[in-house]
This record gives sequence, C-alpha cells and structure tokens, in this order.
Amino acid sequence: MNTSIKTLGELKKSGYKPVSVKEEIRRNLIKKLQNKESTFPGIIGYEDTVIPDTERALLSRHNILFLGLRGQAKTRMARQMTELLDDYIPIVEGSEVNDDPFNPLSRYAIDLVAEKGDQTPIAWLPASARYGEKLATPDVSVADLVGDIDPIKAANLKLSYADERVIHFGIIPRSNRGIFVINELPDLQARIQVSLFNILQEGDIQIRGFKVRMPLDILFIFTANPEDYTNRGSIVTPLKDRIESQIITHYPKTIENALLITEQEADIHTDQQAKVQIADMVKRLIEQVSFEARTSEYVDKKSGVSARLTIAAYENAVSAGERRAIINKEKETQVRIGDLQAIIPAITGKIELVYEGEQEGPLQVAHNLLDKAVRSLFALYFPNPDSFKKKKQGAQVENPYRSVIQWFDKGNAVQLLQDVSDKQYETTLGKVEGLRELIKASFPKASNKEALLLMEFVLHGLSSYSLISKKVVENETRFSDLLGTMMNFSLGGDGEEPEE
Repeated sequence: MNTSIKTLGELKKSGYKPVSVKEEIRRNLIKKLQNKESTFPGIIGYEDTVIPDTERALLSRHNILFLGLRGQAKTRMARQMTELLDDYIPIVEGSEVNDDPFNPLSRYAIDLVAEKGDQTPIAWLPASARYGEKLATPDVSVADLVGDIDPIKAANLKLSYADERVIHFGIIPRSNRGIFVINELPDLQARIQVSLFNILQEGDIQIRGFKVRMPLDILFIFTANPEDYTNRGSIVTPLKDRIESQIITHYPKTIENALLITEQEADIHTDQQAKVQIADMVKRLIEQVSFEARTSEYVDKKSGVSARLTIAAYENAVSAGERRAIINKEKETQVRIGDLQAIIPAITGKIELVYEGEQEGPLQVAHNLLDKAVRSLFALYFPNPDSFKKKKQGAQVENPYRSVIQWFDKGNAVQLLQDVSDKQYETTLGKVEGLRELIKASFPKASNKEALLLMEFVLHGLSSYSLISKKVVENETRFSDLLGTMMNFSLGGDGEEPEE
C-alpha cells in the first residue's frame, strides 16, 4: 500500500478497499499456507496440534480462547498473530479508535469527514500498533476495558456530559481494527465479563447512558488456565459461548522438542558460551526434571510445570560451570552432573506442591526430582542395574558394576566438591576402581572430557538405584558404601540416611 497518501480523496483514487481485521488475517494466512511459510515461527511442538487448530480458527474468522496450563506459549501465540496483519492500514488522522476513513465510527472522525470531505487527513497505522493486551486482574474495571465519561475533557472543551466527545475510550475501542488479548480471563470479575457480551456478538460498546453504537472490528484472543476455574474464578458461560474456538494447549510431548525450546529460549551470555560446554546428556537430565515433576505425586498437576523451569535451570547450570571456572582460573570447563545442585533454586520456585509435597518440603522434593531424572536417563546410557539384581546366582551375564560397587564395599568413599578444579575432579574420579574401564567398555570412542562426565554419571546412577550411597551436604557430594552408611546411621553415627 502506498503510505505516501495523505488525504481521503487520494485514498479513494488509489482503489484501496477496506476489509475487516479477521478477513485481513484470513487473506494473509492463506498466502502463507500457499507459500508453505511458517505461520508461527519459534513455536515448537505444536506443529500437528495447536497450530493447525489455530489456523482453522483464523480461517473461520473466529475469536479464540487458548486453554492450557502455565508456560504453554499461549500469549506468545497471540502476539505472533500481528505477523498476519497488513504492514500498514489507513486511519483518520488523530482518531483514538483507528477510524476507517471510509466508515468512521467515533464522533470525532464522523465530524471531521463531514467537514473536510476528500481533504480529510489520513495517517498510516503499522501492524505493531494494532495489538492490545490486558492481563485480567480483579481490579480491572469496565472503564479500563470499554471506557467512561472524562470530566476533565468535558471541562476543557466546555461540553455537557451528554456530548459524545466527553467519552474517554478504554483499551478495547482503542484496539479497533486490530487484535486484542485478555490474559487469564477467569480472573476478570463476572460483571466485567458480562460487559464483553455485546462487544463479542454485535461489536457494540455501551458507555454509561450514551446511545453509542460502534460496531468494533477486533479479533479477540483470550487465554485461561483450567486451574483458574476452581481456584479463583470462572468464565461466565454466555461469554464462553460467544468465543467460537477453544484451543487446548499442552507441554512438549518429547524430550527432543523440550530441548529445542530450552535451547531457543535460554539467555546464555556470550562469555559463557565461549567458556562453558554443556553435554547433550546434561541437557537431557535438566529436561527430564520437568517431565518427572509433571507426573510426581508431590506436585500439583492442575497447576502444571512451566517450560520456564527448564529454561531457568539450564541457565543456572551453565552459570555454575562458569563460576567454578572463574574461581579456579580455568579458561574453559564443562557442566558436571554435580553442577545440577545449582538448578535446585530454579525448581523450588516453579512447582506448586500438594499436601504430601509440603510435608516433604520443596528442597527435598527438588532433590527427589533430580534423582528420579538421573534414574530415568541412566538406563538409556548404561545397562539397567535392576536387571542384574534380579539375576540368579548361576547367571552367565557379568554385572558390569560389580568392581565399582566392590570398591565402595571395601570402605572407600569419593568426595566431589562442587568448586573443585577440573584436574582434581579427574583425579578424584580416577580413584574409583573399575569406573574408567566400565566407560571404555560402554563408550570406547568417548573423549577424556566425555569419559569423566560419564564416570560421574555412573556414580549418581548407582546411587539412584540404591547400589551405593550418596549424601549431599552444602557444596559437597559424597559417595560411599550403602551398607556402611546404613550401619553408621543405625549405630548413631553422623551419617545421614541415604536418599533413594
């Protein structure tokens, strides 16, 4: 469109024909689909579910309700819809409600077009300015959303309260000819939700006693969390009935999709990228924590576990490696399994616990989730230790962990300090008899760095299967003989009961 056009007369001569915002989005979506362009770039895991549902709703010119738990990219999907708008649209210059020059709605625009005709000044509104968003909170009023009488405007213009020009428009009329989003819809008081009925069905707004009929042209997007229906509020049934498409969102269904999301969203400093390496196995462990949390008996499933947990955890893990490298004056390092103690603060603040979880305490639940993540992934990299527990005495299959466990059974122990240098880390792990041989047998092509990480993983894995003991105290992780630790505990020693 030629944005150099400055008057209504020029706009008429150009052949411009206005269309509704829903028609505009439909037209641009069809072009993208025909050209096989991504309609919602950066949204991972929704390719076969949420995105096709959204595309169908937009083709149907529907208002949309995204229903799903926290951290499921509902708002992000809504914000990306501005990419389906035209680059610019013409409006009556100075209009508060983005009046279409061919069909003005507000008293200001109607009077201006009547007065100036083809000389009515035109302004061009970019797509980015055609988006309005409001987080629903209990204190949101009808005046905020729809509008009210402005006594200051009445006094300044010396107008009576009966004059339409004293109206101060709310955020919804100001989003006319664009997209308007209400996040967490159930948090809106019922009487405020009722004020949206006419806007959704007929496009009308009602302000005080004014006989104003303004058929607004808006695509409405609402987001809601199912938990809100019971805990805080609910969506008024007639309002829900007026929202044509309800789309259910979900968490990533595979670790691969979860990895891509975290990689895309994590804000890793350029200095950290140069200094700290993070292995695929460690990334998978971090993601597995979220998967474990979503099925944990201690975590409230109605509340959900946001993707923000793994993003924050990933950033903390990298920072733990960076901090250690700085302390030890090392130019580079890798994130260790022990560094994942640093992700505990990212877990405790992002999970809602049920009663049993509260009894355990958030710290203990976070440690349990981390141990379960290790246990779940360990059998994907190494033989399942449980399969050797079940073997009979005369079984032919040799237990690959026997020499490692026997070394601990002799009373030996390993202390891994969180801030220990890479050299000391290697020396400490090298003390465990049979550990390096086990890695060579399972991963013959592993580099020294990879081998050390796998060696540490074996220790954490064996402890998660209750074959050796692991005790975490502040910045130290201690591995020792399971039986010896239990004996020490039962005899009143200062050892702690081993975690499973």
